[in-house]
Amino acid sequence: MGAIDDLDLGTYGIYTFDFEHLPAARMRESVRELEERGWRAFWFPEAGGREALTQAGYLLSCTERMHIVNGIAQIWPREASAAYGAARLLADAYPGRHVLGLGFGGAKRPGVKPLAAMAAYLDELDAYGADGPATHRVLAAYGPRMLELARDRAAGAHTYHVTVEHTAQAREILGPDAFLAVEHAVLFESDPGRARAAAREHLGPYLATPYNLAKFRRLGYAEEELAHGGSDRLVDDLVFWGDVDTVAGKLRAHVGAGADHVAVQVIGTAPGGSAMPHWRALGEALLPGGGGA
Repeated sequence: MGAIDDLDLGTYGIYTFDFEHLPAARMRESVRELEERGWRAFWFPEAGGREALTQAGYLLSCTERMHIVNGIAQIWPREASAAYGAARLLADAYPGRHVLGLGFGGAKRPGVKPLAAMAAYLDELDAYGADGPATHRVLAAYGPRMLELARDRAAGAHTYHVTVEHTAQAREILGPDAFLAVEHAVLFESDPGRARAAAREHLGPYLATPYNLAKFRRLGYAEEELAHGGSDRLVDDLVFWGDVDTVAGKLRAHVGAGADHVAVQVIGTAPGGSAMPHWRALGEALLPGGGGA
């Protein structure tokens, strides 16, 4: 596993589900434009039936400088040997540009403890040795013990749907040297009613899963705030909405709280590439030089 200090993901990156069903040619066109506009990191989940490391390889082949990050590759769809072999090949073919984000993920697994499962998976990966090209990995982590595992067994942590306060707590646990990337959802809508309705639609699946509910409780939300689509406070904390300057200002708070990198997920757009105008606007607000192509 390579250290993260030889990577430069930039302060902000793109996180999206938008490529789930895009044809390969559209993916190539979109990721190339993002690279040209100055985005240094592109994060995507394992979704839509596409194998995570195969998709990472394709996106790496479409770009020249951008870092492609699995956020996350689930530990269940592939044996550790397959993950090791694929990540090692990508590290060799695209030195320093692939980050293997690993996470528990997937369907409910009664009786399986995420921390123990992840530790065992890392044991298997590490059993293959450290020879060959360096593979960079981060772990999806929220609770204190998983964050400690990310600190001790990976380059750092990737958090998802958390608050600025959690970022400060995570930095304290990780210490000053481990990498901390924070995903945050944003919505370009200034009407409170419409914004919160769209945010609740996005958050709905996460308010119905035990691991996410446990996470939100740890963040200090009462049971009544987790019911009926979530309280206004919960929604406003987890989805930053407003105009581009308002959203950009809120995202900067994660950096102030200790994040090395913020992966921005635009929601409220139709699938199939309609987020691109918002990515352009975010680039102008957040990237050095205004994200011009």
